[in-house]
Amino acid sequence: MELSKREKRRLRLEKLRQQSRQAQAEHEQRLEQKQAHEQKAPGKTKYYAIAALIGVIIIAAVTYSVYSLGRPGQYDNFAKCLNEKGAVMYGAMDWCKFTQAQKAMFGSSFKYINYHEFNELPGIKKTPTWVINGAWHENVQPFGKLAAETGCSI
Repeated sequence: MELSKREKRRLRLEKLRQQSRQAQAEHEQRLEQKQAHEQKAPGKTKYYAIAALIGVIIIAAVTYSVYSLGRPGQYDNFAKCLNEKGAVMYGAMDWCKFTQAQKAMFGSSFKYINYHEFNELPGIKKTPTWVINGAWHENVQPFGKLAAETGCSI
């Protein structure tokens, strides 16, 4: 049985419509995939940016720490002189805020101070206590008084 021209044209149009619908569906699917990928991409980019920022902060902190460790403290010479003159500081670094305050006054130069825990010398009632030339000086001592007692210059 032979198809008429009209039927052939209708079949051809129907085939073209199906192809068009299929092409449109494929196009829409590609658009959805592209949009999904674009939505994920900013998240990854944001993640990488945050990771890079954290990395830069860590590198800066390490660099500053290394630089600071190599730099002499402001009171290095004063602290060394106190040590040479026999000044000893007794305190309770773990729990005494006054001992911690005295340490903070020296900053990084505290490493040159002859420091001992208060329980190493019997009779200490207050911390910090400085022992200079046999005399006991209780509480936080200003640098001027430490300098006057030892003859060290600040």
